[in-house]
Amino acid sequence: MDLRCAWMLCVLCLVLTVQAFTQEGLKEVMLKQLGLSEVPKLHKRDLEDLVIPDHVKNKYMSLLKRQRVKRRALPSLAGILRGIPGHTGEVLYSDTTTRQKLMFDMEDRIPKNSEVTMAELKLFKKPLDRANLPAKQSHRPVSNARVSVYWVQQQHDGTNRTSLIDSRLVPIRESGWKSFDVTQAVHYWLRNKRREPMFLEVWIEGERVGSYASEMAKAVHFTSQDPKDKALGKPELVLYTLNLDDYGSPGECSEEAVMGKSTCCRQKHYISFRELPWAQHWILEPAGFQAYRCSGSCLQHPRAHRRLGSGQRSCAVAGSSALPVIYLVRRGNHTEIEAAELPNMVVDRCSCLTDG
Repeated sequence: MDLRCAWMLCVLCLVLTVQAFTQEGLKEVMLKQLGLSEVPKLHKRDLEDLVIPDHVKNKYMSLLKRQRVKRRALPSLAGILRGIPGHTGEVLYSDTTTRQKLMFDMEDRIPKNSEVTMAELKLFKKPLDRANLPAKQSHRPVSNARVSVYWVQQQHDGTNRTSLIDSRLVPIRESGWKSFDVTQAVHYWLRNKRREPMFLEVWIEGERVGSYASEMAKAVHFTSQDPKDKALGKPELVLYTLNLDDYGSPGECSEEAVMGKSTCCRQKHYISFRELPWAQHWILEPAGFQAYRCSGSCLQHPRAHRRLGSGQRSCAVAGSSALPVIYLVRRGNHTEIEAAELPNMVVDRCSCLTDG
C-alpha cells in the first residue's frame, strides 16, 4: 500500500468515526473501542456508594491531562471570582475524606463574544497544626494528601451528581496557594446553567489506602468561603478569556455556517452522557464532551479535473483526538470500574477532501 492509499484510508476512518455521531452510532463506536458486545445492564442503584479506585482515578487524570486542548494564544484575564460569602462555608468530615463545598456566582461574569480558555481554582492551604497530627507509625511515612476537585451538577429531581475535574497530590507540611485546572467545570456550567451559581466540591483524601494516610490527610485545611473563617486567602476562581472580536476563531463555524451558508468549518456538537439513557449509568466520567462536527460547503474541482476521475470535494474530518472515560463493566455477578481512552472521538480540524 503506497503512502497516498494509506493516508486516504486513515481519513476514511476519521470520517466514519467522528463525523456527526448519531446516538446509536456513538454507542456502536464506543462498544467496539472498549471491546464490549453490549452496554452492561446497569441501574441507578449500581452507582450508590460507588468509589472510584485511586489507580483508576490516576489513570483517567493522566489521560485527561495529556488530551487537554492547548490553550489559545493571547488570553485576557476576565476576572477573579471570590464566591458568595455566607453560603458555602460548611466543611463536612467523615472517616475517609474531608469535603469542602464552594459556590461561585457566574452570571454576567464572562464577557460577551468571548471564549473561556482557562479557569483556575486557587485554594489557600493553611499552615499545618502539628498538634493535630496522628502519632507516627513504624511503616513508611505519609508526605502528601490527594486533593480532588469535582463539578457538582444539581439535577431536576433535587439530587446532585459530581464529575471529576482535577486531582493532584498536595504536600501536607507546606502552606500557601494551590492551583487546580477547572476549565472543564466552567465549560459544563456554561452549557448547563439555569441562572444559578457554579458549585464545586473539594475532596481531601489519603495519599494511599490505609487509616494512617487518611488521618494525615485530615490535617490539610484550606481557607473556606465562610466569613467566620478569618484566615487569609479566600478561595478564588480565576477566568481567562479570548476576545473573539479581536482574534477570531479560525476554523470555527459562524452562525451562517449553521444555516449551511459558509465554507467548510468546525461546528460545535455537544454530547451529554448524562442525558443519554444508555450511557447515564454506564459512563461515570466525563459528564459529556464537545465532539464537534464538520459543516459547510467546498469549492469543486474544474470540470477538466472531474473528467480525469476526481470526485466531489466535501467538508470532512482532517484530524481528531481521543476522549478519556471512566466506565462500569460487568464481570460475572460483580461490577468493576475501568478507565480507557477512546480514539478519534473529538474533531480537531475540518478540511475539504476529495471523495474517492
